[in-house]
Amino acid sequence: QLRLVESGGGLVQPGGSLRLSCSASGFSLDRGAVGWFRQAPGKEPEGVICLSHDDLTTHYIDSVKGRFTISRDNTKNTMSLQMNSLMSEDSAVYYCNGIIDGSPYWGQGTQVTVSS
Repeated sequence: QLRLVESGGGLVQPGGSLRLSCSASGFSLDRGAVGWFRQAPGKEPEGVICLSHDDLTTHYIDSVKGRFTISRDNTKNTMSLQMNSLMSEDSAVYYCNGIIDGSPYWGQGTQVTVSS
């Protein structure tokens, strides 16, 4: 079965850090670009950060610049999102995504809540 499974979401205080992981099964993440999206209640989904197929280029939205980092571990077939200096505006359901051999794959989502 081809799927992505996220883990690592939860509740964190403002200014804190959280690391999300995404594990792939049935295909190899190193065959394409990967990224993270999020959707907050009442808002449209937005692409947060993505990593090119060759791991040389990262694109991200301005609001996460300097705070979020995406990485990929091809030996474990996983990808991660390190989130630092979290703010309440970062609260959302986060989804990992991979464009593998031209086909999109999505995780089921993991909730991140930033609150004191």
